Amino acid sequence: VQLQASGGGLVQAGGSLRLSCAASGNIFSINTIGWYRQAPGKQRERVAPITSGGGTYYVDSMKGRATLSRNNAGNTVSLQINSLKPEDTAVYYCNADSYGGIVWGRGTLVTVSS
Repeated sequence: VQLQASGGGLVQAGGSLRLSCAASGNIFSINTIGWYRQAPGKQRERVAPITSGGGTYYVDSMKGRATLSRNNAGNTVSLQINSLKPEDTAVYYCNADSYGGIVWGRGTLVTVSS
């Protein structure tokens, strides 16, 4: 499985953006796919994963502001984040838990200006 993340950038506080993660390879081996983030000086944290059955999880700081979706083919997962805050500034990583192990995509930087 390979992961390609896109959609980061510079956004003003209160704005929105959409991150996408495109999976390729043996996507049917993926159990869970979603997003982590790592802010400067902080540990990487799980933000929003989705299971193969469609179950979702959101970190408390994202609840009510983020929506995770998956396309019908199951190979692209998108994270819509609204009402962005400066504390959302981080490198966002796509992550997949597959039968072959844990896979990380290259991070995409999200910067939220106040």
